[in-house]
Amino acid sequence: MNSYENTEKKRPMITASVVTYDHHFLDIEPVLRSLFASPVDVIYIIDHSEHMMQLEAELKQFAKRVLTGEPELQKRVEAGMQLLYFRHDNNGYGGGHNFAMRKALSIGSEYHLVVNPDIWFGPRVIPELKKYMDKHRDVGQMMPKVLYPNGEIQRLAKMLPTPFDMFGRLCLPKFIINKRNRRFELEYSGFNMVLNVPFLSGCFMFFRMSAIQEINMFDEHFFLYGEDIDISRRMNERYKTLYYPKVPVYHKFSRGSRHSLHLLLVHIFSICKYFNKWGWFKDEQRTAINNALQEQIDKGGITD
Repeated sequence: MNSYENTEKKRPMITASVVTYDHHFLDIEPVLRSLFASPVDVIYIIDHSEHMMQLEAELKQFAKRVLTGEPELQKRVEAGMQLLYFRHDNNGYGGGHNFAMRKALSIGSEYHLVVNPDIWFGPRVIPELKKYMDKHRDVGQMMPKVLYPNGEIQRLAKMLPTPFDMFGRLCLPKFIINKRNRRFELEYSGFNMVLNVPFLSGCFMFFRMSAIQEINMFDEHFFLYGEDIDISRRMNERYKTLYYPKVPVYHKFSRGSRHSLHLLLVHIFSICKYFNKWGWFKDEQRTAINNALQEQIDKGGITD
């Protein structure tokens, strides 16, 4: 379904993808409106739903409403913005976004935003990230400051994890791992420094498309969880992967694996897969990267 389409559309500069799973339109309306208010040329909705199949019809209703009653959004459509919907076999979070990014690459996108359905943000976020990446060609990926809806910080930029970091967070009481966790989650940075961070959350990933093509996108062996650590780490081997706290986004962050035994088991399985790939207790590269990040923090972050 092409909800919005202009056959004379200019070559897109920025694209975005949202992977949904049994979502209604109201669940994703905030992120859609955020994208509509931003200079995004094409938005891909990749629907992995297994039970609720109403999203396509709801998007059509949204399109009709926009074209008849919301002139500011209508201007974006008339300028060539596209919202494209695809029903897609559920091949995981990374697989869904890979499907969208391959389409984005085929039409010449220069930057691509991977974003969760439960995110929303203001109109200056994407222009600010693009401006920085235009200036710094050695940056392949960026994530802004991520906040809870009440304004509290979400600690989603981290060091590369050890097995104790990951399994301790899932299984141990906070008082046992609290000191180690503060270092792992970069608490000592104050969350206000621009930093080259090797582990950025998958909830909001702004990619340079030439870089994402170079590292072969998401590893689809990770169905859910772990794919963000893996792709950030691979990107960080060749480019800077920046935590950029000068602009905020808001994230509901449901922590599904804390409330579902099935998702907890999926999470544990994915973590094991990550350590099988990169190394469990012997990972000299991890130690070097984390030490370099700590040195950045001690020096006050990246100032340029």
